[in-house]
Amino acid sequence: MVNKRLHVWLPLLFSIIMVIGMVVGYKLHENSGVKNFFTISNKSPMQEVLDLIRLRYVDKVPVDSIGDRAINNLLHQLDPHSVFIPASDIEYVNDDLRGNFSGIGIEFQLFSDTVNVINVLPGGPSAKAGLMVGDKFIKVNDSINIAGKHLQADDIRKLLRGESGSPVKLTVLRNRQLVPVTVNRGTIAVPSVDAAYMITPNTGFIHINKFAETTYPEFMQALEKLKAQQMQKLILDLRGNGGGLLSQAVNIADEFLDEDKLIVYTQGSHVPKNEYRCKRPGLFEKGELVLLVDEGSASASEVLAGALQDWDRATIVGRRSFGKGLVQEQFELSDGSALRLTVARYYSPLGRNIQKSYKEGYDKYEEEVTQRFHNGEVLKGDTTKRLGPAFKTPKGRIVYGGGAITPDIYVPFDTASMGKEIMKLYLKGTLSNFIYTYFIEHKKEFEQYKKTSDLAGFKAGEVEWNALKTFAMKDSVDLTKVAPKDKAYIIKRIPALIARQMWRYEGYYEVMNQSDDFVQKALSVLK
Repeated sequence: MVNKRLHVWLPLLFSIIMVIGMVVGYKLHENSGVKNFFTISNKSPMQEVLDLIRLRYVDKVPVDSIGDRAINNLLHQLDPHSVFIPASDIEYVNDDLRGNFSGIGIEFQLFSDTVNVINVLPGGPSAKAGLMVGDKFIKVNDSINIAGKHLQADDIRKLLRGESGSPVKLTVLRNRQLVPVTVNRGTIAVPSVDAAYMITPNTGFIHINKFAETTYPEFMQALEKLKAQQMQKLILDLRGNGGGLLSQAVNIADEFLDEDKLIVYTQGSHVPKNEYRCKRPGLFEKGELVLLVDEGSASASEVLAGALQDWDRATIVGRRSFGKGLVQEQFELSDGSALRLTVARYYSPLGRNIQKSYKEGYDKYEEEVTQRFHNGEVLKGDTTKRLGPAFKTPKGRIVYGGGAITPDIYVPFDTASMGKEIMKLYLKGTLSNFIYTYFIEHKKEFEQYKKTSDLAGFKAGEVEWNALKTFAMKDSVDLTKVAPKDKAYIIKRIPALIARQMWRYEGYYEVMNQSDDFVQKALSVLK
C-alpha cells in the first residue's frame, strides 16, 4: 500500500524539485552576470535586426520586404543569378517553368486604368463563355470594381487566376452596354513554341521563346509537322529566349546530333561532373540547320547553341548571346518561399564556359548588354573574342569561351541609332496600345483577312503613321521630328503587329520574317 502511494506521488515530487531547481538557477544567473545562461537562441544577426526594426523602429515599415531585399543583396555578392523568390511570387514563377497555369485564357492590356481584352485563347474558358476582343472589364466577382482603379497587371492576374474549375463572375462593357459573363477557370497552356511553319517550300522555321517543362514535346510536335511537309532545312530562332530548364535544351540538341555525342556537362565545388549525352536517334540529324541568337539568348539557349556550334552541326547567325554559364537549383524554404542558388557551371562539348565576368558587381553585370549598344558592338560585330580562350571544332573552326556564344555570321542591329521618341513608343507601351486600338477601330476591314498571306493586301503608310503620331501625343511622345529611318522602321512593323493581334505570334513571325534581317541572312546561308 505504501509502495502504491509512493508510486502515485513520486512524479509530483520530482516536478516540484525541478521547478525549485530552475528558480534557484535563474536567481544564480541574475547574480552571476553571465549572458545567455538558460537561454537558447538560434537567430542570426540578420533576423535579430529585422525583429528590432519590427518592434522598435519609429515608423511602421514592411519588414518582410526589407528582409527579401536584404537576402537578394546578400546573394548578389555571390553571383548575379542566385535569387530569392518570396512565397507570394513562387506560384507565378513556377507556372512559367511548368508551361501552364489555371486562369481564364485571355491576353489583356490596361488603357486609362481599364482592363481591355486584346486576345481570347481559342477554345479556352473565356472563348467558351463568350468573352470577345475589345471587351472592357468593369467588375470582377460582382463586388470588385476595377474600372478606373490604379491597378497593376499583377493585381489583375491575381483576381483572374484561381483553382481550375472555379467560376469568376465578370461584368464587361461591350458596345456601350454592361454584359455579365461567368467564366469557369481552366488549365491554360503557355506555349514555348511561338511559331512553326514552312518559310520556303523546303525550309522550316521554328521560334522557341523559353525552355519550360512542355518545350521539348511542343518542339517535337512542330518538327514532325514540318517534316511531314517535306522540310529539308531548318531555321531555329532562339532570339530573346532567356533560357529555363537545362533538360529541355539537352533533349532538343539530341534531335540534331548523332551517336552518343556529348551535349553539355556541369560541375561545381559541391556538385560532381555530370555529362549529358545523346541517347536516341534524332529526328533531324542530317538536314541543314541555322540557329538565330541575339543578346537576349541566354542560359539553356546558349547550351543548345554551344553544342551545335562545337560539333559543326549548325551555323549560328545573329549577335553575341547574353553570356550565362551558371546552373541554378531551386530549394524550397519553410515559409513557402524558395532560393535559386547557383550550384555549378556548365561547359560546352569542347570545354567552353561562356559565363561573362561579374567581377565588377551586380549593377555593372546588368548593364553589360546595354553597353554593347553604346560601344558600337551591335553595329560593328563582336569585339569579345579575346575575352576567353580559343577552341577548335572537329572541322577546324575557331570558337571562343569566356563571353557568350559568338555567332558564325554577324547581323548588325539596324536601329542602333533609334531616337528617344521611338524608344518611348516601346518603353511606355504606346505602340502596342496603338495597334490594339487601330485594330478595334478597323475590325470589320481586318476580318476579311482569313490568313497571314491575305494580309499582304494591307500596306501601312502615311495614314497609319499619322494616326500613330496623334495617338502617341496622348502619351507625351512626339513623333513629328523623328528620323526617316526610324519612321520606316516603325511602318515596316505595323503589319506584323496587326498580324500578332489577329493570329498571335504565329501570325507575327509569318509576316515579320518576310523582311527580318536575321531570317533573310539565314535563308541566304541555306541556299
